[in-house]
Amino acid sequence: MANIMKLPKIKKFPYTDILGWSVSRYDRFSNCKRQYFYDYYAKFDKEVPLEKIQQLKSLTSVPLEVGNIVHDVIRDLLLRLQKTSIPIDKKKFLQYALEKTNKYCSVKKFTEVYYKQKNSVTSDDLAPMIEKTLVNFLSSQRLRWIFETAVKASANWIIEPDGFGETRISDYKAYCKVDYLIPVDDKIHILDWKTGKQDIQKHSKQLMGYALWACYHFNATFSDILPAIVYLCPSYNESAIELNEQDLENLKKQIIEETHQMYEYLSDIEKNKPKPKEIFEKTDNGFFCKYCNYREICHENY
Repeated sequence: MANIMKLPKIKKFPYTDILGWSVSRYDRFSNCKRQYFYDYYAKFDKEVPLEKIQQLKSLTSVPLEVGNIVHDVIRDLLLRLQKTSIPIDKKKFLQYALEKTNKYCSVKKFTEVYYKQKNSVTSDDLAPMIEKTLVNFLSSQRLRWIFETAVKASANWIIEPDGFGETRISDYKAYCKVDYLIPVDDKIHILDWKTGKQDIQKHSKQLMGYALWACYHFNATFSDILPAIVYLCPSYNESAIELNEQDLENLKKQIIEETHQMYEYLSDIEKNKPKPKEIFEKTDNGFFCKYCNYREICHENY
């Protein structure tokens, strides 16, 4: 029988303007500096109205929304398991996912429609992939482990904690918002379900960031933490992340280096004020531009 591990409360921080590193922020920065500017410094743009940039930023896409819906359905299931561990009714579960898909499609604005690649996006465009992905989840050994072992300590699960996952890594502000943290016996399991393309290197970095977050907030050691990337499609594939002290130290150094790279584009580091937009170069990767939300305001021939 699983023992219940009591975790300390997540630490809180006073607000500061200085930017905080995250995997997603640095990915945006490294892919295209101009897209990074629009994502994080839109209010400083002197040419394009803030409302326009925000409108484009809010656009979603079919692959992104598949991931969002699968993520939210799994989250809702885990929240339900904290109250009752009755078996899952597969038909009702998939119907719930379909209803959520209908709802999301009715209120979201899709890039494919905005840029006239499709006349419309409905739940019919998303539902088959969502169902296939969730069926893979339902048949997984990981879900059986949750029901047979982890659910006994469900009161201590951490599911999408409030805030943005702020932490400190070598005294630098960072954001590593863990989605699912499940303490069982003397171990902390960190799970991250993915619906997109498998990228072990990128996602391992993200999971190691979550591990550093857990070490900081719960006074844990890396040997206490068992992170796993769970790819749900096209077939189920789970990859455990082996943590060691040297890898985590290397990640800390990398985070410091990447933070300073982003600092180079600021006129005031403490207040997080950017240099002029022209400093934020556009990428020369045409394939990347093809799928960018901001192509309307960034390129004449979008």
